[in-house]
Amino acid sequence: MLERDAHGRATKVEYRASALGRSTHYTLSYDYSQAPERLSWSLAEGDIMRVIDGSYDFAPDGAGTRVTYSLQIELIVPLPGFVKRRAEVRILHTLKELKTRAES
Repeated sequence: MLERDAHGRATKVEYRASALGRSTHYTLSYDYSQAPERLSWSLAEGDIMRVIDGSYDFAPDGAGTRVTYSLQIELIVPLPGFVKRRAEVRILHTLKELKTRAES
């Protein structure tokens, strides 16, 4: 975590990842200006990413809350199809885990 706001929430976070013998790093900036209805993030800098824009939107839904996840990623270098599919599966799995935890 590189920076926090006055509430202690992360506003700038550096990430590092590696796969298939390659590594990458990128920094995301988090925006809480529309909280509690929305949490969003965007790419501050990265070595192989051109764009990372994402958000969680929260809306009342009966007795609960509907959460909508949005993510846009553009890479500077192309990725093989199997790597893209693996990333998609991982994202979907993470969202299912989040749903399970939120509903427990």
